[in-house]
Amino acid sequence: MSFLSPQDLCHLGSTSCYWRAAVQDPLLWRYFLLRDLPFWTSVDWKSLPDVEIFNKAFSEVSDNALYDYMAVYKKSCPQSRRSLKSSRPRYGAVTSFLQSLVTQAEPRFAMFGPGLEELDNSLVQKMMTCPEILLVAGLPQRQIHGIGSGVSFQFNNNQKFNILTLYSTTSVERRRARAEQAVAVNKMFYQENSVVGNQQAVHYSVIAQVKKVCEVVDGFIYVANAEAHKKHDRQEELARILAMIDPTLGPPNRPLLVLSCVSHVSVKRIPCVYMAHQLQLNLLRQPWMVQDTVAATLAGLLSGIEWLLEEANCKNAQ
Repeated sequence: MSFLSPQDLCHLGSTSCYWRAAVQDPLLWRYFLLRDLPFWTSVDWKSLPDVEIFNKAFSEVSDNALYDYMAVYKKSCPQSRRSLKSSRPRYGAVTSFLQSLVTQAEPRFAMFGPGLEELDNSLVQKMMTCPEILLVAGLPQRQIHGIGSGVSFQFNNNQKFNILTLYSTTSVERRRARAEQAVAVNKMFYQENSVVGNQQAVHYSVIAQVKKVCEVVDGFIYVANAEAHKKHDRQEELARILAMIDPTLGPPNRPLLVLSCVSHVSVKRIPCVYMAHQLQLNLLRQPWMVQDTVAATLAGLLSGIEWLLEEANCKNAQ
């Protein structure tokens, strides 16, 4: 049965009780899960597989009883999630129409992260110069001490939204660091050390200017460097994400979109599910999604923006 696709097996299982039991072999579905998972392009807070699935050796079949691998596969597979989404009643279309009758401020999102500065292709520059994918609807607004600027975009020629891009430091310092192959000092955060037990823990807080941004935005976009050949300090990245989404700075349920970004399609990437576990996104309490993205083509970007706008609209409607 391993020669059949997971979709074919699901169809086969719906034909009779015998085949329903036959296609639920946990070892078979574990094989499908570990085989297909690296090629999935998105994962979210509802569909992330448990980390134990990766930590245990494939030969440890005695633990199969702990997991319903077929259910895990169906919950995590992007195709299954899209099918589930399309099968739901379309109350959202009515809600969007009613909301359109009322003048509302466009949602605002703060975008930050090392993927904005470390990649060979600039994601922001491509977003600004590719109207056939994402239309710029407003010119850059006032900068915040040289660190960030806001741009309004139009999604699918319909909803407008604003992205405030927050860089770690000024453009001059970023260019100098890149020319010297050094790491620029991140001026968005300041470090506070604390002691947990017998170990020293690193804690970050945002500077006053960034704090003002975090207090007014409707969500966050974190651009992660997903290129496999580069070194990454995911623990420090998590600490900075937590500083940005600190619930004392705004509503605790604001969505977080992680763009797992590479420069161009030929670069070997870290799969989005592994990225979610490396960043320990399961520790977060608000909705999040990791979306594979390519800076050179903007592949995957619109899927992530669509999810972010839906989550922000749901939050604002509550």
